[in-house]
Amino acid sequence: METLEFTVQIKANPDKVWKVLWEDETYKKWTSVFCEGSYTVSDWNEGDKIHFMSPNGEGMNSIIEKKIPNEYMAFKHIGEIKDFKEQPLDEETKKWSGAMETYRLIPNGEFTDLVAKVDAGEKFVDYFKDVFPKGLEVVKQLSEEN
Repeated sequence: METLEFTVQIKANPDKVWKVLWEDETYKKWTSVFCEGSYTVSDWNEGDKIHFMSPNGEGMNSIIEKKIPNEYMAFKHIGEIKDFKEQPLDEETKKWSGAMETYRLIPNGEFTDLVAKVDAGEKFVDYFKDVFPKGLEVVKQLSEEN
């Protein structure tokens, strides 16, 4: 596993960036760079499960490890979802189960620095290096709109 870090400076306050990241409508917009039509199933409470889903019923089941509103969100990825159902851990899944994905918002004058980190297996490193900056650019655009 390799931990990748991506940073973008956004001319908006942390509250607005937080809403763009996690509110349903804008979440779907910025995560469409990863998978068109992606969405979540969650109550968004710390300690709760969250399902990161594609329209075809595949995705990941995870736990909201830590949530500090307008400041920090951490997901621990547990396993795969197929046909809208959590799958038992197999040997391949065990290699990445427990991987973390975090988002930190750091106030910086009239800007907010968004720092995203993701633990990536070897076969996903290049993919994330390509698409994560594109997703964060969408977060920036949506956050800077009036």
